Amino acid sequence: KLYNTKGNIINISPQLAPNSPHSCYKLEVVAADCNSELLGILHFSTRELLGNRKIKILCCCRQWEDAEIMVLLQVMYTDLDFISTFNIELDVLQQFLYEVYRRYNNIPFHNFKHCFCVTQMMYGLIWLTDLRSEMDSIDLLIMLTSAVCHDLDHTGYNNAYQINARTELALRYNDISPLENHHCAVAFEILEKTESNIFRNLSTEQFKRIREGIIKCILATDMTRHTEILNKFKAILPVFDFSDKDHRDVLMMIMIKVSDISNEARPMDVAEPWLDCLLQEFFNQSDMEKLEGLPVTPFMDRDKVTKPSSQTGFIRFVLFPLFTELANLFPCLEKALDYYTEMEKALEREKQNWTQSEKMVKPSNLKEPEAHPEPGGMTKPVNL
Repeated sequence: KLYNTKGNIINISPQLAPNSPHSCYKLEVVAADCNSELLGILHFSTRELLGNRKIKILCCCRQWEDAEIMVLLQVMYTDLDFISTFNIELDVLQQFLYEVYRRYNNIPFHNFKHCFCVTQMMYGLIWLTDLRSEMDSIDLLIMLTSAVCHDLDHTGYNNAYQINARTELALRYNDISPLENHHCAVAFEILEKTESNIFRNLSTEQFKRIREGIIKCILATDMTRHTEILNKFKAILPVFDFSDKDHRDVLMMIMIKVSDISNEARPMDVAEPWLDCLLQEFFNQSDMEKLEGLPVTPFMDRDKVTKPSSQTGFIRFVLFPLFTELANLFPCLEKALDYYTEMEKALEREKQNWTQSEKMVKPSNLKEPEAHPEPGGMTKPVNL
């Protein structure tokens, strides 16, 4: 939280006047480990902060209130100059974020805090990769807004369940990415209202481009399209050209995919509680599938899935290849690859320990299930 010299809370924005030695802003870090070095930074130059990005918005969003998260999302729009560039009124942006908040459901994983984590990762990647110098502001606006809206009104049950249970969403969208199509529809329902339409001061052509871009990005988060999109990106990498619209479109889809599965990019003490929430949501679905006599999604079955077995395959076959290709375009991301390598090794050791402990309580002639990747962020145990 940022305070002025009178002790009033103010927003961080490029419009703030710089500090002077006799007139310092005060920064209170309210979501950090007590031993964090950030807590020592109480006085700083606003322009230095905004210019060098020495202080990041922390990702441990479970410690933030929802109202504070909405303020942080507003700061991202301000910090990327969207407010001034696209003439977005502050009260309209606030109403938009409030409507978004209302349309995220109180479910274990795909909730408003997940929306924030994905958006914060997108915001961080935009700065880290210096995309502002390579892409125009409309593309960046599409990417950030897509992250904000990408899981609107998620039910907690994935597309496989929607299709097998013949839900209203599956019938409405003919079994084609029912959830992602619904997320898009809800986003534009919000934007249809004048009081929450952050694009209302743009031209018809600009809005058409933004609508097309948001739909492409959100539909790209359907994990059944993971291999298709990744292969497209790999094919254009050797000749990637930021002036080519098709190339930019594929990159934008890759960026939101990376952001959507970015929990493993967080420190372990942040990532692990999110994995617990994801498993809880998965187990809820498999329980419902068993109750309704539907095919049980294997990587969601509480009788077959363990934390280490689920994540080793996911990191190795989904996350690692995605970051590897993105790092080929942006070498500044190479450090992330080392992090994932170490994490995968740690998870593999944990998996082996779990296997050993299970063998002590199971008959020796039974073999353990082996994890194989399955779209949806987890892995699919297959009995040998």
